[in-house]
Amino acid sequence: MSRIAIHSDRAPAAIGPYSQAVRSGNTVYLSGQTPLDPATGQLVEGDISVQARRVFDNLKAVCAAAGGSFDGVVRAGIYLTDLGNFAAVNAVMAEYFSQPYPARSTIEVTGLPRGAQVEVDLVLVLD
Repeated sequence: MSRIAIHSDRAPAAIGPYSQAVRSGNTVYLSGQTPLDPATGQLVEGDISVQARRVFDNLKAVCAAAGGSFDGVVRAGIYLTDLGNFAAVNAVMAEYFSQPYPARSTIEVTGLPRGAQVEVDLVLVLD
């Protein structure tokens, strides 16, 4: 099966040797996005809600570049540097997704690139 790299200029460029997303068949695997502003490449300033919104906006742009939307997301992986932010990230996620919500895991980590507080990766299925 072929692999096709997906790229959006409306999301930050990869900061390592990886693609923003890869499509294989009708499944798209989105790399983790942190709250980097795609225009500047810098971490957005603000609390966890501001950072989470930037992350989901970045992911939404990559989904669109793949020909999909959040309606087709079947799994999300959320990485937080502080599980005390769990409820705030849930509230932001609820602004972007509707039922049936994707399957999800939330994991506390000791650190994320560039000092981010949150990173999210997704699996998207295209119709």
